[in-house]
Amino acid sequence: MRVLVLGSGGREHALARALHRDPSVTDLHCGPGNPGTAAVAVNHQVDPTDPNAVVELAERLRTDLVVVGPEAVLVAGVGDALRAAGIACFGPDAAAAQIEASKAFAKEIMRAAGVPTADAQVCESMVDVEAALDAYGPPYVVKDDGLAAGKGVVVTEDRDAALAHAAACDRVVVEEYLDGPEVSLFALCDGVHAVPLLPAQDFKRALDGDEGPNTGGMGAYTPLTWAPAGLVDEVMATVVQPALDELRSRGLPYVGVLYAGLALTSGGVRVVEFNARFGDPETQVVLDRLATPLGGLLHACALGGLDPAVELAWHPGAAVTVVVAAEGYPAAPVKGDPVAGIPEAEAVGGAYVLHAGTSLDGDGVPVTSGGRVLSVVGTGPDVAAARAAAYAAAGRIRLRGAHFRTDIAAKAAAAG
Repeated sequence: MRVLVLGSGGREHALARALHRDPSVTDLHCGPGNPGTAAVAVNHQVDPTDPNAVVELAERLRTDLVVVGPEAVLVAGVGDALRAAGIACFGPDAAAAQIEASKAFAKEIMRAAGVPTADAQVCESMVDVEAALDAYGPPYVVKDDGLAAGKGVVVTEDRDAALAHAAACDRVVVEEYLDGPEVSLFALCDGVHAVPLLPAQDFKRALDGDEGPNTGGMGAYTPLTWAPAGLVDEVMATVVQPALDELRSRGLPYVGVLYAGLALTSGGVRVVEFNARFGDPETQVVLDRLATPLGGLLHACALGGLDPAVELAWHPGAAVTVVVAAEGYPAAPVKGDPVAGIPEAEAVGGAYVLHAGTSLDGDGVPVTSGGRVLSVVGTGPDVAAARAAAYAAAGRIRLRGAHFRTDIAAKAAAAG
């Protein structure tokens, strides 16, 4: 099977790494990819948000399956164009991808499907925003209605900060605050059926102790040994399947991964948000644990033939990823700084490095090209061992001004 992965971040490197391990994948390509994906696939310079360019590349490569990484690619209609050209695509059409691209649309789907979520109001004006903040009170939750690369949400006790965020957006969703720990669950979908992957937990804030601004994610781990028994089955029955059924009833069959961001509140499971693609950095740890070949699963989804009774196999143990970020991230990350120490990091037992925001300079040296530069993955028999490997490896990365959180998975590791 010839596979093309679209995107250039850490999620795409993790996807390419997993697909490279699948014996059914005989030819692997990335567009545009990054220096890390070049070790397991052939990179191609292409704008992944340009439907015509992607179709041309996929046809030239005689691709059997295109796997879409970033949400912007889906919203640009690349999935639509590929399917119109007769090319199997793992990733929803643009209309179905609105479940991530529009928070208001996602709330509408959830209400219609009876999916448990926070009460919310869609606000078109600052008068609407003021009224909604009054109604829900602090902590205030204000979400940009459109795509914001995982950084369009402000959760704050500061009313002025909430108002400032709303004023910077065209339209926002203001909603009640959900208490309790957050969990990410990915479900592979073929338009009718869905199969869950392992739940994971990520860390959105830039600084230790969940302080600082929201980011695209500073680390993640799996498994969640503290999660209540039956959580995955409950989420599939009350969240994922109802959402799939509602989308299909609207003529929007959902093919791809449906990412449910969940809060385990005192009142039960609630959906914080839906995403239309694999989450980053949770993908890095979830796919590390997956033993079932990934290519066959994604191809079955793209062709509408996913077996809902399939039993996925998982490697024992745990995985933890720590994101090494560039100076100035998330506000204004510095680009072009050389990145050293990757071979030394990968020499740590149980650890490896996934490229996220890197490119090569004229001398072939990796340099920063994005805010989240590397995802350093540690594995081991339990979360504590995996965490130790990840941090031992992250400590060997040399990058001027680099920063990473030091408390990823700390509570889980301490709890055993």
